[in-house]
Amino acid sequence: MRKKVRVFQQANYAENFVQSAFDVVSPEPGATLVVGGDGRFHNRTVIQQVIRMAAANGYGRVLVGRGGILSTPAASHVIRKYGASGGLILSASHNPGGPDEDFGIKYNIANGGPAPESVTGAMHERTKTIDRWLTVEADDIDLDAIGETQVGGMTVSVIDPVADYADLMESLFDFAAIRAMVASGFTMRFDAMGAVTGPYATEILENRLGLAQGTVVNGVPLEDFGGHHPDPNLIHAKELYDLMMGPDAPDLGAASDGDGDRNLIIGRGRFITPSDSLAMLAANIELAPAYKGRLTGIARSMPTSAAADRVAEALGIPLFETPTGWKFFGNLLDAGKVTICGEESAGTGSDHVREKDGVWAVLLWLNILAARGIGVDAIAREHWARFGRNYYARHDYEGIETAGANALMEELKSRLATLPGQSFGPLTVATADSFAYTDPVDGSVSANQGLRVLFEDGSRVVFRLSGTGTQGATLRVYLESYVNASGDLDAETGAMLKHQIDAAEQIAGIARHTGRSAPDVIT
Repeated sequence: MRKKVRVFQQANYAENFVQSAFDVVSPEPGATLVVGGDGRFHNRTVIQQVIRMAAANGYGRVLVGRGGILSTPAASHVIRKYGASGGLILSASHNPGGPDEDFGIKYNIANGGPAPESVTGAMHERTKTIDRWLTVEADDIDLDAIGETQVGGMTVSVIDPVADYADLMESLFDFAAIRAMVASGFTMRFDAMGAVTGPYATEILENRLGLAQGTVVNGVPLEDFGGHHPDPNLIHAKELYDLMMGPDAPDLGAASDGDGDRNLIIGRGRFITPSDSLAMLAANIELAPAYKGRLTGIARSMPTSAAADRVAEALGIPLFETPTGWKFFGNLLDAGKVTICGEESAGTGSDHVREKDGVWAVLLWLNILAARGIGVDAIAREHWARFGRNYYARHDYEGIETAGANALMEELKSRLATLPGQSFGPLTVATADSFAYTDPVDGSVSANQGLRVLFEDGSRVVFRLSGTGTQGATLRVYLESYVNASGDLDAETGAMLKHQIDAAEQIAGIARHTGRSAPDVIT
């Protein structure tokens, strides 16, 4: 759940949500709970509330990151490593922080992943009827001192938030090869955006891999992220992008978001879209020691480009197309059906945890660069020369009136059956549908996951309303066009998608429904 901080500050608000989660998951007596977050404003207050409530609800132990800090992938790892029954991650992800900005709470289950819809649905229903929440009387604990404290007969362990995660990364990648690359003169810039990955990136990149001090910028987690929007895209990380496109660019530029689960990859003079990054990482993942010989499959969210599909086809492994939301990858990962998965919204991860993982993606890129001995641009060009290129963009219309957004989607949904055969400029619609997913592991069905319009030339437009904001609605329009290996592989993306952009407006009436003549963010 994500809301404004002032909503969470209402009497009993956070407590009712946390108690609803505890009521639904019904922890075994003595169970372990992991708690941490991205350090945003209000984290410390809610963590103290959670600790007292956990004691009253029968937990035997709470593991909390020092300072209340745990990145989302690090929390997933801690849950898995210490056999916790689950965890509460306090974050609003890439949304702004501060007294007048956003706050959020998410429950993760014992496999370390986000709670599935069966759990979140039950939690929502419980919030409608809850009539009490449980707590114990206790002083606040010192979140800044590593050690153990007793609260209502329950043990609270304040742990180093970085060490376990950094050790895991060192077990996955060839740190010796990366250190050798660094020693030969390799340089990079990592922008932690005033958010949670600063301590992780500093320990791994500077302390363990030997990159120069100052490689990590904006590396201290701040309650308001320094007044910045901690979303690693070309709008909010423009300073990094400008550096990487300029004459003094290092070899690699990277960034992560508020809670550490997203990533941005920019080579010298070459931005890599998240969809392309997933495909390129999948094509090269077996260069990393922990993944050699065990790429079982790839999964991507439906709005993510089909670039990864071409890698899966070439390698003879399955490709799974899921709804948006990392929880849909959990069953596939647990069942061993996939090794790497990703979303177009800058999230990539593997079976090492059950969350997307920004720092992991950056380290896999570093491992590939060290193993291949070439730069990011060269890897991209070689990849497209082999698989062709999926020109791709996402247009976000943020904070629009909910009524207008809903009207757009409902009107479009009612017209889907009439679209096949219609032409919009040079594009003719082949099929149009509302995406539904049947989980191949448990058979569960998730319907209404986005509206797709697929054209006869293989290009497509997808429309979705996002649930990641806290006010109004965000309309996301995904645009894609494929060029084979003999086509123009280095054109300007906007030019290559002009026909799809025009068709999206004609089909959905975006300006008419939203009052917007252009998107707020293009990625």
